[in-house]
Amino acid sequence: MNKVATCLLINAVLVAGGVSQEKVNLDVVAEIKAEGIKASQVMETMHQLTDKHGPRLTSSPNYKAAAEWCVESLNGWGLESAALEPWGAFGKGWQTNHYSVEMTAPQYANLIAHPKAWTPGTNGPVSGEPILVEIESEEDFAEYRGKLQGSIVLWEPTRDAETHFEADAKRHSEADLTELMKAPAPGEKPSWWARRAEYRKRRELRLKRNAFFKEEGVAVVLEPSQREHGTIRVSSGGSYKMDAEPVVPQLVVAIEHYWRIVRLLKHDIQVNLKVEVENQFFDDDSLGYNVVAEIPGADKRLKSEVVMLGGHLDSWHSGTGATDNAAGCAVALEAVRILKAIGAKPRRTIRIALWGGEEQGLLGSRGYVKKHFGDRENMNLTGEHPKLSGYFNLDNGSGKIRGIYLQENDAAKPIFSAFLEPFGDMGASTLTTRNTGGTDHLAFDALGLPGFQFVQDPLDYSTRTHHTNMDVYDHAIEADLIQASVIMASFVYHTAMREQKLPRKPLPKPRKPATF
Repeated sequence: MNKVATCLLINAVLVAGGVSQEKVNLDVVAEIKAEGIKASQVMETMHQLTDKHGPRLTSSPNYKAAAEWCVESLNGWGLESAALEPWGAFGKGWQTNHYSVEMTAPQYANLIAHPKAWTPGTNGPVSGEPILVEIESEEDFAEYRGKLQGSIVLWEPTRDAETHFEADAKRHSEADLTELMKAPAPGEKPSWWARRAEYRKRRELRLKRNAFFKEEGVAVVLEPSQREHGTIRVSSGGSYKMDAEPVVPQLVVAIEHYWRIVRLLKHDIQVNLKVEVENQFFDDDSLGYNVVAEIPGADKRLKSEVVMLGGHLDSWHSGTGATDNAAGCAVALEAVRILKAIGAKPRRTIRIALWGGEEQGLLGSRGYVKKHFGDRENMNLTGEHPKLSGYFNLDNGSGKIRGIYLQENDAAKPIFSAFLEPFGDMGASTLTTRNTGGTDHLAFDALGLPGFQFVQDPLDYSTRTHHTNMDVYDHAIEADLIQASVIMASFVYHTAMREQKLPRKPLPKPRKPATF
């Protein structure tokens, strides 16, 4: 048998056996590692996005300043077409300028608290004895009608403060990763699926309760945090819509401080509180914006095709938005900086996108996908839809990358297995066909585009930092972000260098019209 025939036979055996022939340029991987590890700028980027420009609530002055800093940095690194790109109408911006919650009797205490987003200020200090209410349905409104004018309202806590007997932070064990690699059982739903109806019910009651408090002239509402140890989890209490109905001022209070007040009231001990909040709305620009920039493709045939990477730039407002999600943005920014620094010449165009409005429902990524790739409702696709090879997202805290979710795209498995191989000694080797949700890759996946989120070590993301006042720079681990930056840079580079685009799942069908 001659050499040519032997090679053909070997290739046929390899293909038949399913062995990946995916090309990985180890010389480029070595350059990426050298630049990303020895000359990393990821923590300087974290500092800029958090300490200097955090928090970054969508359409707030801080968000716009952070976005402009990103554009300036991308230009400075040599990327092209760096800009703020509007994704559609959003609404009002908001920020808090001052707040304090104090107990003045029976003893003085300065309470840990924070205003909820898109709520008004108190128009000066509000003082008095708080009123504890228990409202579990609309029928309970009658008990308090006419009794709440000008009052500070608390409602009955639904949970106790819990002592934590296990560390808040953890890394994935080998057992965790092995379990993650298993395909879900047929019909298996995520844990939150069964709670959807209860969540909708609570949300409906909350909206009606807010309207009732406004109608009754309540001065300010305090509610307990859903975290312990002085950590407060805060999101929105009002709407960002331009024509939204006004609500009363609302703050979240540390659950330990909150329970002290409740116990005092239940023991008929007089409590006096003093609350003052100054918040500000911004309605001069109702549009929402993403940050975009490109490393142009160098291959005449493939440069019109695009590989994307990113994460959401917006955050909630009680911390500085470090782990959610300055970390993901800093990694994506560092990845493109690394590629420019080593002089990479990708065949396809690499485009970074930092999204706005993620915390309000993936608004920035969904707006971008609709504008550039197609309408999910009717599946009318644009000419750009066939040009996207894939999108890589990072948004599960600041933990290092351990692998990648395939979103049920089995055909991508051998490709990503090859991409991960040079990083096995850095802890990244897990491939799971499972879906993961809650972030911006879903906007792409919903339209039949390859969109992926990396598997990350959880650290203390869900136990301490997520949407809380502890989401700050200090909870970002430098070594983990360096590792993630290097892996993301390699993934987007090698995707851009492939002869073919990443494989796709079948196109979804148009969604059925809503029925009423």
